[in-house]
Amino acid sequence: MPALRLIALLAAFGLAGGAAAQPGPPVDPAAWWSAKVVVPEDRFDPLGRRRPGPHEVPPPIDNGVDPLMYRLWGLAPLQTQLVRRGDIILEVWARPSDTVRQTVSRVILRRDGRAFVQARVGLACCSPQIARRVDIDAALPPEAAAQVKTAAESAVWDAPRLVVIDEGEGAVDDLCVGGVGYDVTLVTPGRSRHLRRACSAEAVGQVADALAAGLSAPLGQDPRYDVLYARAADFTREREAYGALVARGGRLKAAASDKPQARPVPVAPETELPPDDALAPTEPMVPTSPPQPEPRR
Repeated sequence: MPALRLIALLAAFGLAGGAAAQPGPPVDPAAWWSAKVVVPEDRFDPLGRRRPGPHEVPPPIDNGVDPLMYRLWGLAPLQTQLVRRGDIILEVWARPSDTVRQTVSRVILRRDGRAFVQARVGLACCSPQIARRVDIDAALPPEAAAQVKTAAESAVWDAPRLVVIDEGEGAVDDLCVGGVGYDVTLVTPGRSRHLRRACSAEAVGQVADALAAGLSAPLGQDPRYDVLYARAADFTREREAYGALVARGGRLKAAASDKPQARPVPVAPETELPPDDALAPTEPMVPTSPPQPEPRR
């Protein structure tokens, strides 16, 4: 019995035979840090590889999403995108109040007439990474691009960032108990606008066109996304609620916590901009198998 107890004790501390050996440090620790880092090719980045012009800066982004958060979701930060004349980016974040499932959908209309969607959905809780993350990277048909362009031209982007319902008897703050909070961002050359709408059908209905355009763009690309948004990207009920509010004399006015939008920046002259012919390919990354050695004869 004492011998068995000793063996168990040694095994518990990793001293018994068969314990996994820990890898030692490299022969030259300095060389480990200075060695070339191999970065996997990012083949789907509709605005990737654009070289900035001498006076070109990205539009200011103030939508509450940190650049590192974009990286966590596998997206290039919106803060780094070079948006030029003819480009439009529409981005929608959906955060339900009663679940940890979140969604981000970014639709890019490029100046060459092509349209693309980058969408992510997953569980944003309880671990350092996004669990069950689904990535969608795809080109869009012309009708989807037209829907986004219509939403981008709407006058709703001049509305306050944060709103409350006002029907003439005092404003009512949104209290999100069992709904979804939406953050919608529109980026055009030199300018960005961010609108936050949460829970109340009237407030959400005001931005229904933008939400429908952003959340419906990924449909048909992955059944795991479709099962969540095949119906949720409609927003008919919210449109009707907002229309009824306006019809009875109510309105959405700026909340006390509203803050100004980011100031626009000058757009660089077209003559200073490098050509876009170096844009990255836009085919989704396809895993390939390493070449196999030929069999010996």
